[in-house]
Amino acid sequence: MSGGEVLAQLMAQGAREGADLATMRGIAEEAGELSATRALMRLGLADEAARADLAELRELLGAWRDAKRSAWQAAAGWCVRLAGALLLTGLAVKLGFGAWLK
Repeated sequence: MSGGEVLAQLMAQGAREGADLATMRGIAEEAGELSATRALMRLGLADEAARADLAELRELLGAWRDAKRSAWQAAAGWCVRLAGALLLTGLAVKLGFGAWLK
């Protein structure tokens, strides 16, 4: 029996007998499961390969985040080196080490 048929049967039972708590819970559970299945089908994630696809996407996203973090760290390192070189050059000029080059 498909999820839609079970939901229709529970709804009919609720209409006939009055909706007690167990029937209402059954309706809510079947409706939720049916909705989730439809959403996964619309997204193309209802087949067996979907789990592997999502795992691969997560792995790619993790690699992208690692690469981005490494790029920012490298850029920060170069900025620190450049600032240090400029500071040393400024100190050398200020202290008169430029005369040694002549």
